[in-house]
Amino acid sequence: MKSAFWKTDWFLGLSIALVFLLIAHTGLMQSLERKAYDIGIQASNHTPSDKIAVIAIDEQSIANLGRWPWSRDIHAKMIDILSAAHARVIGNTVLFLEPQIDPGLAYIERLLKLQESSALKNTRDPALQAESDSMGALLHEAEQKLNTDRTLSDSMAKSKNVLLAMLLELGEQQGKPDKALPDYMQNNSLTNIKADSPGAEPLSAIAVIPPIAAVGKYAAAIGYLNANPDVDGSIRTEPLVLHYYDTYLPSLSVMLAAKSLNLEPKDIAIRLGHGISLGNLKIATDPALQMRTFFYKDQGGRSAFPVDSFFDVYSGKIPASKYRDKIVLIGATAAGIGATQVTPISPAMAPVLTLAHSVSSILKEDFYITPAWSIWAESGAYLIVALYLILLLPRLKAGLGALATGTLLTLLVSAHFILMISLSVWLQLMLPATLLLTGHLLLTTKRYLLTEKGKSKSDAESAESNRMLGLAFQGQGQLDMAFEKFRKCPLDDTLMDALYNLGLDFERKRQFNKAESVFRYMTDHNPKFRDLEQRLKRSTQMSETVMLGGGGGRTNASTLISEDGSVEKPMLGRYQIEKELGKGAMGVVYLGKDPKIGRVVAIKTMALSQEFDEDELVEVKERFFREAETAGRLNHPNIVTIYDAGEEHDLAYIAMEFLKGRDLAPFVKPGTLLPPPTVFAIIAKVADALDYAHLQDVVHRDIKPANIMYEPSSDSVKVTDFGIARITDSSKTKTGMVLGTPSYMSPEQLSGMKIDGRSDLFSLGVTLYQLLTGRLPFQGDSMAQLMFKIANEPHPKILSIDATLPPCFSAIIDKALQKLPEKRFQTGAEFARSIRACAAHAAKEK
Repeated sequence: MKSAFWKTDWFLGLSIALVFLLIAHTGLMQSLERKAYDIGIQASNHTPSDKIAVIAIDEQSIANLGRWPWSRDIHAKMIDILSAAHARVIGNTVLFLEPQIDPGLAYIERLLKLQESSALKNTRDPALQAESDSMGALLHEAEQKLNTDRTLSDSMAKSKNVLLAMLLELGEQQGKPDKALPDYMQNNSLTNIKADSPGAEPLSAIAVIPPIAAVGKYAAAIGYLNANPDVDGSIRTEPLVLHYYDTYLPSLSVMLAAKSLNLEPKDIAIRLGHGISLGNLKIATDPALQMRTFFYKDQGGRSAFPVDSFFDVYSGKIPASKYRDKIVLIGATAAGIGATQVTPISPAMAPVLTLAHSVSSILKEDFYITPAWSIWAESGAYLIVALYLILLLPRLKAGLGALATGTLLTLLVSAHFILMISLSVWLQLMLPATLLLTGHLLLTTKRYLLTEKGKSKSDAESAESNRMLGLAFQGQGQLDMAFEKFRKCPLDDTLMDALYNLGLDFERKRQFNKAESVFRYMTDHNPKFRDLEQRLKRSTQMSETVMLGGGGGRTNASTLISEDGSVEKPMLGRYQIEKELGKGAMGVVYLGKDPKIGRVVAIKTMALSQEFDEDELVEVKERFFREAETAGRLNHPNIVTIYDAGEEHDLAYIAMEFLKGRDLAPFVKPGTLLPPPTVFAIIAKVADALDYAHLQDVVHRDIKPANIMYEPSSDSVKVTDFGIARITDSSKTKTGMVLGTPSYMSPEQLSGMKIDGRSDLFSLGVTLYQLLTGRLPFQGDSMAQLMFKIANEPHPKILSIDATLPPCFSAIIDKALQKLPEKRFQTGAEFARSIRACAAHAAKEK
């Protein structure tokens, strides 16, 4: 009798094809298509335009020219430099959306009016007249210096080749705009429009945010910087034209390319639904006038385009002559200034670099197209795969079917990459490719389960096969699966040995209830096997005991009962747990002992699986052991020694030197402060330790009293927890607050910028301040207020809190707590020398 049709291979193939047709436009499939698109770009090899150069507003420039945003006379000077060097086009991506008014400018303007109306202006006394003229000249000079918007506009008017950026708010238009575009924006609109495809329109904008008129009307052109990310957040296309009610506005990349070719907005031809033309350049787009930008690969870890620091050009370190006849793009690359963009070649690309790729794509016509016939090619490929799964694959033998599927899959993938690399054509072929692979796997699996599985079942379930699988699972630590396989084997003496070892493995993992199950299973065959009776009794007694790293974050050290009834202490790795010393932010600290060499250690445990999400856990564990290894290489008398790091069950642990002293946390309140000479000696030793660590390229990141151990009898000082702050710096507590100690963090650490050893020296300065005064230098009612004070406000002078302290220590703390790293102590050694010199001077004064 024939099987029901829904059990046939052809029906399964048809069902799979229909399911894939339904999910064709879901986020998952679109992500697969775009991932293949990104790989195609990375495999392509095009040479970027040599006419484009980038001047980066980077960390070095901000460190030398001051905090962002800069005064606009700095931008004006850069324009003057590039204009004098005969740069062809200057594209500034900095948004000048608001006037920059110096507080003193209004007063200068009022003084000018008073001077103009003063009686001295028309006096007949030559001396008074000269004095009035001199005062007027001085006021005019001050007004010129303070009116930075005018300075910038003067430079732009003189250069005549500066293009500015603006922003548009995308959305569905309703009614009419709130106000008409200013004249300098109307002059920038595109008017050469051809409606070849009825109904085709670019993306629409509902609001325009142009540069201020003071500078915008002197721009050679203005273009928007808006990007349009794909479903996965990556920038692959750029809208070259946006529709703002009855006006068509160009992107900055289009205007840069046009100006470099001496073209005006009226020379840019738009074919709605097809693309744009710049002279002889034909830029094909999708129906919304979005260009699929080509992203050029980096060369040797460097950007495909030459990138120079703004400060190096500004200061003359890099001669401006290198920009002659170049399209020069100015924009931010420093962290914290604007958001980076995800592109097919970079997870974090600065917008100015994305703009460089877009301009080069236009000038060199290095863009990807999706031709009109692509829908037919993609549908045809899908139909061929579906018919193959429904009609052909069910009739082929396993080997021939695998060969046919492999050949068809190779053709699809090859067609995708050949079209992209050779012809710059993108077809979405990952849907039929995924359908092919999934359909083949499901059909062959069904065939195996219904037919071939019956033939091989006796072999697969044979005793020897299951025993070998059990041993393999046991070797991989998958003890539950090992026990499942062992139970499918007949019990004999050989299997009893394997089961006994499995029970011991469960005991070592402190899973006594499972060890009990194994030993009880063994008693059915031979209850007198070795010490099976004692093992079973012991595991039964311990099956309900809470052990290290138990559920809910409990980390109690429990004892075990040995065969003779004596107490056996639990093990963590190779260390025997003696007792609990205390609890930390992420786990418990134990007193342990290495039984082999008798070394007493402190063991800090971390329940990483409870502190981090599952998708972060692998990366966090890798970072944990990498940081522990780094900290373990530090060998200094004032740094706690790391002996070992490991992981057992759900606990990660670090075994370190056991210290008899205590941390400095109890000594930071009035009434419990240590004598100043003692504090000076401790901080100097900590500075020595940090100097050594920084020379090894290790930054502590969490210097505070709780991480400094002090033993008065031996005068021993030890810095603890090297590397732990970096392990936890991306974790968040259950209330959402970033783990760490914000009161001790440096301004650059709070802002998320890249830090170095000078950040630790700032934290050490906070610690010194607190140990001497019993209060923190920066305090706030909220986290936001505290962070603002650390980043912007000065600390109270230490002598205003305790006038008995040596004055030289006020200068040391002032230097340590400087907001800018370059103004602080540059090394721990310099910090230590200053403290010891001041302490020695204070001792002589007494």
